[in-house]
Amino acid sequence: MPNKRHHNSMATIVRDENFIKRADGIKPDARSRVNLPKALVREGIRYHIWSNNSGQIILDPQVTIPASELWLFKNKKALAMLDKGVSEKQLINRGSFAKYVKDETPATV
Repeated sequence: MPNKRHHNSMATIVRDENFIKRADGIKPDARSRVNLPKALVREGIRYHIWSNNSGQIILDPQVTIPASELWLFKNKKALAMLDKGVSEKQLINRGSFAKYVKDETPATV
């Protein structure tokens, strides 16, 4: 189990300081596991676990991306263009494309 000291600023880990207490008196089970409330668990999420000398613990949600999409996150210009396009949220009506659809109904013999 990793026990690395990182010198990250908490500002890079804690993105929102408005914490809400989600449970009281949670005790680890016999195998030192702590169960999270169902409302906090989302499918496909993994966590980095951070702790401090006071024993406080932060779970930082992470997702895994396909290796084929990694290039986008490494290419800051392409990522900025994608972010810009998504943020514009403009819908352009190009009309109906019905005339381009071929009738794929099989012929009856």
